[in-house]
Amino acid sequence: MPSNILVTGGLGFIGSNFIRYALERHMDVRIVNVDNLSYGGNPANLWSSGEEPRYRFIRGDITDKVLITKLVRNIDVVVNFAAESHVDRSIADSWPFIRSNTEGVLTILDVLRRKAEDTKLIQIGTDEVYGDIVKGSAKEDDKLNPSSPYAVSKASADMFCLAYRRTYGLKLIITRCTNNFGQFQFPEKLIPKTIISALKNTPIALYGSGRQVRDWIYVKDHCEALDLVIKEGRAGEIYNISTGIERDNFSIVESVLKIMKKDSSLIRHVDDRPGHDSRYSLDSSKIRHELGWKPRHGFRESLRDTVEWYMRNQLWWKPLISEKILSPEPWKEKW
Repeated sequence: MPSNILVTGGLGFIGSNFIRYALERHMDVRIVNVDNLSYGGNPANLWSSGEEPRYRFIRGDITDKVLITKLVRNIDVVVNFAAESHVDRSIADSWPFIRSNTEGVLTILDVLRRKAEDTKLIQIGTDEVYGDIVKGSAKEDDKLNPSSPYAVSKASADMFCLAYRRTYGLKLIITRCTNNFGQFQFPEKLIPKTIISALKNTPIALYGSGRQVRDWIYVKDHCEALDLVIKEGRAGEIYNISTGIERDNFSIVESVLKIMKKDSSLIRHVDDRPGHDSRYSLDSSKIRHELGWKPRHGFRESLRDTVEWYMRNQLWWKPLISEKILSPEPWKEKW
């Protein structure tokens, strides 16, 4: 892995896991983390800068061109995790998603194209840009068909990346990953929200039938995939990252409740989310064949580890929860 890495959005769920992974796995790596500390960015996800000498935190926004220009000096790779990521919030208010997920990426691209030295950009994307996958699995060159404002903002960022690659020759790679789970995930997401609701013995809301299918990946497997992409991925390429472990939301909630020895009577079906995609599925044969990646962590064991982590670390998530976070229909809330 290159020595000097700028991580954006590194106090979020996946970003903080990646920073921890990279520093533990590669002793010569130094990381600068810039995060604007919006609701999903939690300082408790990582150390303070003084505790890990190879890590430095800077509070800032990726739309700040002056700041990003300063930070990319002497940087080998930028890994952009910074994003508004919750579909429900994007339905309630789209504008923060356009600012962070599209304008922020455009700012990074514009800074890098004016930089004298080549700096690689890894743009962290999402499977949601492909939209509903009724049959089969989406490949990297499939048509984008985003359904939600969140997915549109991420698809727009991907298109800007590809345009800047072709127009300016930027050294960049796009990754698109499926549903992550693991420690330090913000409580509004399905698995931690289910765990917390079950601990509080409050109803667990499922949209519609709850039979919406997602491919699930443990966050540590995602970090390992990104490590390979940074070291061996080809510039200008897109890499799908998935496990092939497809579960519907109802099954996920049932599995969590079983681990916690809680009764499924806690489940409550509520009105479905507007524009809710019924299934996401990615074909990840490209990264498997070209880079030799495959997931190493078993789903059941990883889910159990995740549930037990949230049960042990209530001091971490209790300051983060609110009635809005645990709302059964968060897209109706005013954030």
